Amino acid sequence: MSNKTAKELLVGYLENIGNPDTVIELFADDAAIELPYLKSLGMPWQMKGKEVILEFLQNLPTMFPGFKFENVQILIDTPDQVFGEYNVHCTNGKTGLPYDQSYMGRLVADNGKIKLLREALNMAEVTKSFFPEATAYLPFE
Repeated sequence: MSNKTAKELLVGYLENIGNPDTVIELFADDAAIELPYLKSLGMPWQMKGKEVILEFLQNLPTMFPGFKFENVQILIDTPDQVFGEYNVHCTNGKTGLPYDQSYMGRLVADNGKIKLLREALNMAEVTKSFFPEATAYLPFE
């Protein structure tokens, strides 16, 4: 078994997001990625199992050309859990609109693998990027 800490796993995930075959090896077989606030827009919010997660990772370059995490800040770090904040500045592949997102992520490690990555994100930025027609009614530009 791997002896990677939660921080090492999160950093490995963030730094290699553009290489799905490398990233998927960081996950346990029964792992999950969750973005629960996407549920409020009727969007898929939970990916369970390595096969589903790999498909999600492989689709990121099409969904978001230029997707790359930056400005990573690790705020809480224990061997089995880590909490960090990080940003993405890219383009929405479907709408062509900017996707400027701030994430907060909690990663739970088990036996040196990612068991859970649960992320919160700015839903106003999701709305601006995916549903531009709705932004006419919102108090932001």
